[in-house]
Amino acid sequence: MGSPERLFSRKRTLHEILGGGLDVILWRQKDVTMRILLVALAAWVVFEKSGYTLLSLVSSVLLLLFVILFLWAKSAAILNRPAPPLPELQLSEEMVNEAAAIIRTRVNALLLVSQDMSLGKDSRLFFKVAAYLLLIYFVGGLTDFLTFSYTSLVIVLTIPAFYERCEDYVDKYVMMGYRRLLQLYVKLDEEYVNRFQHLVLEKKKLR
Repeated sequence: MGSPERLFSRKRTLHEILGGGLDVILWRQKDVTMRILLVALAAWVVFEKSGYTLLSLVSSVLLLLFVILFLWAKSAAILNRPAPPLPELQLSEEMVNEAAAIIRTRVNALLLVSQDMSLGKDSRLFFKVAAYLLLIYFVGGLTDFLTFSYTSLVIVLTIPAFYERCEDYVDKYVMMGYRRLLQLYVKLDEEYVNRFQHLVLEKKKLR
């Protein structure tokens, strides 16, 4: 028997495409994946059930951290103990220039693409972006950003792993469905689109 037909006519497995660096998504490092899920679940519970917002939580954590460091430094000075071992908190000019150059390149590329779409130079990209924005608008009306982010993380950490385990079956049935849709498209094209084009040509000839 030949090798099963793959989605997008690919020759490599999902793990080979994603690479070893994404073993967390494919549950090759189960401990790390479970920790990410548990931390995300804890963050979702904290924000969703306790009434905390991201700004209030960050400010509370920073306030607690500054109070601890302040009391530590004051007590160390009184008791002749070493001060808190803080690293040098300073950005070098090289780091700032590199970050600014990267941001500038990305923003210019985004502005160029936006200009092409606005002027109608790339219709296909325009319809893709419009579809994505409509999808985001629809999903945003159903849930809040926090729940959406947590759900997306769960999907990213479950769907690829499930697909890798059942890759042959999923590819088989998806390709079957794709062929049936293609047959339906050809049938509709022959019956309706060609007939409509034929009527248009006849009307033009009559004129």
